[in-house]
Amino acid sequence: MKAFISYSHRDTAALERLHTHLSMLRREGQITEWYDREILAGSDLDSEITAQLESSELFLLLVSPDFLASDYCYDRELRRALERHESGEAIVVPIIVEPCDWKSSPLKQLKALPRDGHPVSEWTNQNNAFLDVVTELRRAVAREDRADDREDEPAPPARAASSRYRIKREFDEIDRSDFRSNAFEIMRRYFERAVAEVDQIEGVRARYVSTGPLSFTCTLINRAIDHGTAHITVHGQSGAMGFSDIFYSFQENALPNTANGGFTIESDNYELFLKSGPFGFETSSERLTPEQASALLWTNFLDQAGVSHDE
Repeated sequence: MKAFISYSHRDTAALERLHTHLSMLRREGQITEWYDREILAGSDLDSEITAQLESSELFLLLVSPDFLASDYCYDRELRRALERHESGEAIVVPIIVEPCDWKSSPLKQLKALPRDGHPVSEWTNQNNAFLDVVTELRRAVAREDRADDREDEPAPPARAASSRYRIKREFDEIDRSDFRSNAFEIMRRYFERAVAEVDQIEGVRARYVSTGPLSFTCTLINRAIDHGTAHITVHGQSGAMGFSDIFYSFQENALPNTANGGFTIESDNYELFLKSGPFGFETSSERLTPEQASALLWTNFLDQAGVSHDE
């Protein structure tokens, strides 16, 4: 998504920290940022800002007393951003960087970041505040990507009616093998990104290590409590000794002949899906997408170290 960052020049330090924390989203190609420093010398300042206001899909507002006092930020950029938000053309995200009277502004109707609109400047470790912002932005971008996929791939007119029907089919071993490989890759990427995020939290260390094309291991250390160390090794292959299609052990570099739980590939007459194994989670009867299985396993791994997170 293309993001327009609106800010007061008195809040340049906050802008620079946000830019730094958005680095992973930029590297993944999930987001590109624009703010007035991108205007080249000799360019028409007002026309360039207008063009960016009309073409951006995401507005990040660095809200502070100076932002609210700025006629340009408040009356020009904020007003147009809210108009496009209300028309469904863009998303507006207020980021509260300093205590201010923002709840008396039109921003009160929006979900403000960081968590509960608590100003970044009042967090003990401001990196945690920006990490919370980035985590929420990642979810927002993911939601928009799914919506864009649906909009960008309309069924041809001759097949429009097919979207209302489901066709029965049978799945062979190649189908299951391809599904397993794809599910493991989704889980591997999920853990790699999540470990990088949680490693930025004060008092927490985390490490992701690829141990082969079909396995990885992670370690999480919560220094705030005794016995706050968790390990997990995930294998993405049909397990020997009757283990699941994707199975895991709460050990570092665990061999593929041990497991604490796993996910099996099952199907109905229409699609393949995952279910947690009988020695896995209590929700073993629930059918899961690879993304849901990844989130479930990540939450369970965090719990081993006494860490939790909000979905």
